[in-house]
Amino acid sequence: MSKYKVNKTFQEINEKIRSGKAVVVTAEEIIGIVKEKGPEQAAREVDVVTTGTFAPMCSSGAFINFGHSQPGIKASQVWINNVPAYGGLAAVDCYIGATEPSVDDPLNKVRPGLFNYGGGHVIEDLVAGRKVRIRATGYGTDCYPKREIEKEVTLEEIPQATLCNPRNAYQNYNCAVNVSNKTVYTYMGTLKPKMGNASYCSAGQLSPLFNDPYYMTIGLGTRIFLGGGIGYVTWSGTQHRPSVQRTEIGMPVSPAGTLWVMGDMKQMSDKWLKGASLRGYGTSLFVGIGVPIPLLNEEIAMYAGVSDDDIFTQVVDYGEDYPTGKARSLAQVSYSQLKSGSIIVDGKEIPTVPLSSYSKAKEISVILKDWIKGGRFLLGEPQFTLPV
Repeated sequence: MSKYKVNKTFQEINEKIRSGKAVVVTAEEIIGIVKEKGPEQAAREVDVVTTGTFAPMCSSGAFINFGHSQPGIKASQVWINNVPAYGGLAAVDCYIGATEPSVDDPLNKVRPGLFNYGGGHVIEDLVAGRKVRIRATGYGTDCYPKREIEKEVTLEEIPQATLCNPRNAYQNYNCAVNVSNKTVYTYMGTLKPKMGNASYCSAGQLSPLFNDPYYMTIGLGTRIFLGGGIGYVTWSGTQHRPSVQRTEIGMPVSPAGTLWVMGDMKQMSDKWLKGASLRGYGTSLFVGIGVPIPLLNEEIAMYAGVSDDDIFTQVVDYGEDYPTGKARSLAQVSYSQLKSGSIIVDGKEIPTVPLSSYSKAKEISVILKDWIKGGRFLLGEPQFTLPV
């Protein structure tokens, strides 16, 4: 016998989606519903909650098949717009990572480096429909005798391109400050000395894994909004670490779960995949992700009703502590405090700056809501949920 008073299945909700009867709300909208009516009634009335996040996600990249030449080549080294791609896959397959800089980038030889172009920008150029120049070299074999090719192509012209991001949609992340006496340049942005600013990176109450903190509905096969198209969760992402300290309502108070996601780049848009240049650090890729949370029972509804007041993270020093591997929290703050524009640490008021975009996260949740309500997006039932 089920411990829940409300029991729905993926199949039942998908049937309601097909018939146009599904009730779908965003993660922002469900907060008031749960507060007013309680988790049980919310689970009875609402079928799906849509989430969203849009932020730089360094562990991203793309598998690209750039097509056979005549005669054929077994490409061992590949460059796309002068950005190295890994060629050790097959004859004309390669993988380009979002953080790979152009070969002629001066890097941090003169600090702070600007990192104007890298793998994330290549991915943006491809989904924007712009031509990219591919150059490949090989050592020559009997079946693939050609030793070098160079050509300009668009995404439409190449056989296949798959976005494959090994670590996205982090479930919580540090709030970064800098206690040192000098400016530091990090993947959390530029941090002023003596705690002159604080940088954070999460959509908070809209973020996918805050709305299903124990991954009860997310796993292998979950269908998602990815980069403007439809993608899938293929497993937990690298650095997936769910066994961290949590609040009484299950919210992790430090970095926890992550998602490994994939999707067809030919469906995607440069509105939702944006190359990023992080001064003094390197290149990255802004990725738009939206995950639907089916309200199968009242427990899932309770978690989906989480607000920024309920979600906390740690303030960490990136000037001295983080680079030396020192695990220390300067303070614990809520996302409502972070979004207010300032936080207090050791009696000092520090202005806060988001690295992620809440407005774009909200837009993603609304787009996904419209897809589902319009019957254009069915839920993907996971074969296995993520490790807890």
